[in-house]
Amino acid sequence: MSTERDGEMDLEYELDDKPPLPKSVLLAIQHVAVMIVPATAVAYVVAGDVGLGAGDTAYIVQMVLLFSGLATVVQAYTIGPVGAKLPIVMGASFTFVGAIVSIGSQFGMAAVFGAILVTGVVVEGFIGWQFDRIEPFFPPLVTGLVVAIIGLYLIPVGMEYAAGGVGESDFGAAHNVGLAALVLGIAIGLNLFTRGVTRLLSVLAAIVIGYVTAIGLHFGTGLEVVDFSPIGDAALIAVPEPTRFGFEFEPIAIVTFAFLFLVSAMETVGDMSGVTAAEGRSPENRELRGGLFTDGVASSLGSIFAAFPVTSFSQNVGIVSFTGVMSRHVVAIAGVVLAALGLSPVVGAVVTTIPSAVFGGAVVLMAGMVAASGVRLIVLHTELDRRNMVIVATSLGLGLGIATTPEAIQGLPTAAQTFFGEPVILTALSALVLNTFVPGRQSPLFDEPSAGSDVDSPTTAPTDD
Repeated sequence: MSTERDGEMDLEYELDDKPPLPKSVLLAIQHVAVMIVPATAVAYVVAGDVGLGAGDTAYIVQMVLLFSGLATVVQAYTIGPVGAKLPIVMGASFTFVGAIVSIGSQFGMAAVFGAILVTGVVVEGFIGWQFDRIEPFFPPLVTGLVVAIIGLYLIPVGMEYAAGGVGESDFGAAHNVGLAALVLGIAIGLNLFTRGVTRLLSVLAAIVIGYVTAIGLHFGTGLEVVDFSPIGDAALIAVPEPTRFGFEFEPIAIVTFAFLFLVSAMETVGDMSGVTAAEGRSPENRELRGGLFTDGVASSLGSIFAAFPVTSFSQNVGIVSFTGVMSRHVVAIAGVVLAALGLSPVVGAVVTTIPSAVFGGAVVLMAGMVAASGVRLIVLHTELDRRNMVIVATSLGLGLGIATTPEAIQGLPTAAQTFFGEPVILTALSALVLNTFVPGRQSPLFDEPSAGSDVDSPTTAPTDD
């Protein structure tokens, strides 16, 4: 058990703790259960919009799982300078969906994977390599806002899952809402009113109970709640195929993905900040550098095998905060599970039979925890004076505004709509620009912070002063 410092959570397991293996495996499966649907949903959404066949879609799903798992293990244990040694679960990011669909439809998937191959390692690699110089531009005010908007932006996604999935014929049906409410209620109840392994596995237990209930509805009432057909259609083993879609290097595609990888880097910095906030501190330079290297290297390598870009998964930051389990060894086991799923489609097919509504109840809760972690990060490390309150208000206002009213910029060129239509991009860039150019204690251009300042340094935990 950790010794609680100012701003630190009461952790059941700290960063380097190793829970007993059976408990570690269950905790790892809980991480996988929370992120596997949104991670694979990226592939399904893109495939549907671009018009890929069933075989190509299934292959991309498996490669997303495989490289998500490999990147997660690297984050936990590191390979040379690559990896943060933090409990960061990696997965395909929704940040890139709009660009992949737009570029894939216009230029083909070869242009998508060519752009990822180039920009992943170049952009995030450069940011990681030069992070000592770039770090002042990412104080807790900026990273906290990125974490907060990620959580807030994910809440509607969770609600869509809870309703049964957008486009489904039973969207909003009573049985979907009921399943989501059941999962949400059980997760909250077990976390707040029980102790020990029951509390730690509250999310997984809620998903299992929700799934069993859904199966009961399927056989008891005849409702099409659970679809078992993917199991019979899945192969036992999927072998990665390099350059399956080929590579093309379109300048427009490369520029677009370069901007998106900048945002992805900010998301990763924000997620690492959200994780280390559980210890009452912000991430160290070596952790930030290694985490960003993992983002870029894994994304570029994955593109060779037709995997979409991988980045830190915010839902799992919420799991760490919700359960108090920060062990990186648990997350490494989750990475191994994900990689195994990527090589065994039949196992992954079993997971995909779990109804969206069951996952929705968990995603709503985790998204809220992510948003709360962002707010906590800002409050612990930032003086909320007039300047900083205006930055918070502007950044969140623009991000949530574009999330709820995307048609507000429909008169802009298509490229601008794609870029500024992303809530995370708009919030991140607003916070970054305002914090940089408005004089204040956290600005990298004005009023250099004093040494040891607890509100200015992104790598210093709060003190008792």
